[in-house]
Amino acid sequence: MASPAIQTALSLDPAELEVTRIRALRGPNYWRLAPVIACDIKLGALETVTSADIPGFTERLTTAIPSLAEHKCTRGKPGGFIERLNEGTHIPHILEHLALELQSLIENDVSFGRVVPSGDEGVWWLIVEYQEEQVGLRAMRDAVRILKDCITGAPFDIGEIVKDLRSLFHSSRLGPSTSSIVEEARRRGIPVRRLNNYSLVQLGLGRNLHRIQATLTDKTSAIGVEIAQDKDDTKRVLENIGLPVPKGDVVRTIEGALEVAGAIGYPVILKPIAANHGRGISGRIADADALRAAWERSSAYGSRIVVEQFAEGRDHRVLIVDGRVVAAAERVPANVIGDGQRTVRELIDAGNHDPRRGVGHTKILTLLPTDQTTIDYLALSGLTLDSIPADGQFVGLRATANLSTGGTSIDRTDEMHPDNVTACEMAAGVIGLDIAGIDILTPDISIPFRENHSVIIEVNAGPGIRMHTHPAEGRARNVGAPVIDMLYPPGSEATIPVIAVTGTNGKTTTTRLIAHLFRVSENVVGFTTTDGTYLGNRLVAEGDMTGPFSANIILSNPTVDIAVLETARGGILRAGLGFDECDVGVVLNVSADHLGLRGIHTVEQLADVKGVVAAVVKREGHAVLNADDPLVYAMRDRTMADIVLFSTKPEGESAEFEQHLSRNGIGARIEKDTFVIRRGRLRIPIAPVREVPLMMGGAARFQNENILAAIATAYVQGMRYDDIRAGLLSFFPSPSLTPGRLNLLRVGKGRVLVDYAHNPAAIAGLMEFVRGIDANRRIGIITAPGDRRDEDLITVGRLTAGLDHVIVREDKYRRGREPGEISRLISEGLRKGGMRNDQIEVVYDEGESLERALSQMGENDLVFVLADEVPAVLAQVHRLSAEQSAS
Repeated sequence: MASPAIQTALSLDPAELEVTRIRALRGPNYWRLAPVIACDIKLGALETVTSADIPGFTERLTTAIPSLAEHKCTRGKPGGFIERLNEGTHIPHILEHLALELQSLIENDVSFGRVVPSGDEGVWWLIVEYQEEQVGLRAMRDAVRILKDCITGAPFDIGEIVKDLRSLFHSSRLGPSTSSIVEEARRRGIPVRRLNNYSLVQLGLGRNLHRIQATLTDKTSAIGVEIAQDKDDTKRVLENIGLPVPKGDVVRTIEGALEVAGAIGYPVILKPIAANHGRGISGRIADADALRAAWERSSAYGSRIVVEQFAEGRDHRVLIVDGRVVAAAERVPANVIGDGQRTVRELIDAGNHDPRRGVGHTKILTLLPTDQTTIDYLALSGLTLDSIPADGQFVGLRATANLSTGGTSIDRTDEMHPDNVTACEMAAGVIGLDIAGIDILTPDISIPFRENHSVIIEVNAGPGIRMHTHPAEGRARNVGAPVIDMLYPPGSEATIPVIAVTGTNGKTTTTRLIAHLFRVSENVVGFTTTDGTYLGNRLVAEGDMTGPFSANIILSNPTVDIAVLETARGGILRAGLGFDECDVGVVLNVSADHLGLRGIHTVEQLADVKGVVAAVVKREGHAVLNADDPLVYAMRDRTMADIVLFSTKPEGESAEFEQHLSRNGIGARIEKDTFVIRRGRLRIPIAPVREVPLMMGGAARFQNENILAAIATAYVQGMRYDDIRAGLLSFFPSPSLTPGRLNLLRVGKGRVLVDYAHNPAAIAGLMEFVRGIDANRRIGIITAPGDRRDEDLITVGRLTAGLDHVIVREDKYRRGREPGEISRLISEGLRKGGMRNDQIEVVYDEGESLERALSQMGENDLVFVLADEVPAVLAQVHRLSAEQSAS
């Protein structure tokens, strides 16, 4: 029967603890400028339960994971977390420590964690750091399972959990060759993007990117790889330029093998043509009987087998990068040394307790093998796993010296004779490989090959480099450095200018304008917006593309010279940024929008989200900030970059801007009705306000911020003044350049204005423009997304109440609201704004509402459309316009 304490624990239902959402935020994010796992946690009836309320909980948890005693927690000393457990701490806080400790138990260096209320009732945010995404996600799920078992008293095997987690870590992390190159790239500040779950990695961005997979690069010759993979072709190519290779030939049958061996003379060796990592290669074959025995093993790895002379000498690997020898190592086959007391099996077990050894490539050395190949190789020496070798006896476990089968390496780089360096560089060159591993059998690599009967036995494409970076003896070689030197020679660029644009309103127009300015200079510009992802003027992906997925499309394209990325709050909260840093970060404004969603309930929280863009600007980059918006202006404290300000206030009215100029700062504003760049006292006029098409003759004042931010961005990126001016004067608000942004179209005797404005601040700016247009009547088609707060929808109605007639439409995306609820709240706002009931009508369908409005349009009337599906609305306007013209 369970103890009273356990029975009390069982009265709690662990099913109340529910992880409703878990995801990896791979880029800089709201919580941390580095990757995190983010969870939404519901506690239900456990909301008020602490660790102290669960009998035996702390004892069960700390007995299973005693290393939790090292956690300092808020007490700032080891044991601080245990004190919190004993006093009673909240369940999400316990999960935070558990998820971090599980990762620490497999040597992942993680420490950052946060638990914060989401703002939604009963939901907590749990944020923890991770090194490997799959490990972080599994650790979080395992933490939940362990906590539930500690609540109920159910048994769990922490050893097995950690073992599985460790296995997942080793299978999901980058291999040793890729890691050494990636680490060198990161040391040099080169962006790194992992492209799959294995070792395919992108270095750099845009037109300066390179891709690697282990030591294969995008410079590696396909023909060179083909030659290297065929041992017979390799030997013939090397032999043709006079390099020493063993005699032999390719055969398909045992009869052919016997014939070749008889011709070249014993001893010989068998090598499958297509095998790698030493698979299928025989040991020394002294006679025909041994050849027949070895044939069966080797032929299992392919139908074409090389029979060649057995060369005497020690196994060496020489690494060539970009035509130069960068490292050389002697490879020692897997072995044990007898002590006259223990069996071979016991010696292997003892050797595998060396902390440097692990499974596969997880450690510096690989575990010594005890498989059938080992048993067969021991048999050639008359030994078994149960034999007891004499004291000091060398017992080989493999014929080949591959590290992947338990071999070790000794650095010999500084011992190579110059003639041998030349021979190896010639071998890599004639095969045609940018990175090559030359396998050589030589008694002494410090003596020229021709003087001691050395032979080149193989040239490897994509050679492993662990033997050079982590030799068992001798100096470790940073061979990742010459690989990076080859891909990015001194003075070359590894990245492209990355410009990120965020804010509540104006993001899309500003992004498009910046992209247009750079296209004037004949750059290939990739940009992302709420309506799609573009390469130049070509739409390559349609839809709301303001998150990390679309950024990756642009940054992974090798034709792109400049990236301009609209960056919205949703993507930052959902998955983090799609880039680690940017050259220019533009923050236009912050106002109430999307509040109440994803835990963001205040404008100040929204500013913290958008401030991530300012925070990731490079130290040598520029943060372009709105001096007139206090929340944006405050972001200057979040960035190490140079500050660039813009202001729409008249000269002398912005204390922040004037102070900035007094310090010789860079800024943009309107002076004497002209857009100007300022650098301290220097004044650079760009264009008169009324000449800029986007300003619609000066009436579209809400465009001021967008234009000032864009010209400031172009200036700090080194664009010539006349190019900025030419770009600004050739950018028209039209369905082609700015779809759904201030599209004013002639339809019959009236006009239609189509815009995507969807929050009160944007609609207020548009209404100012609409009131300034000469029109007899102004008819509005008004809507807003259903995920806005009730007060926001009512405000939309208030702001548009100055129109002569309003058709209230239901947004296509009601986002949880009941049919008719959106139109009811907007209509309420219209009436509060002073409109009569006979001036308001409700038409749910977007197409029907447009037809209704156009049917009421008379001479010099304006129809103002807040569009949901912009392309469909524009197409319908063009169709109805054509029909009216034809009638």
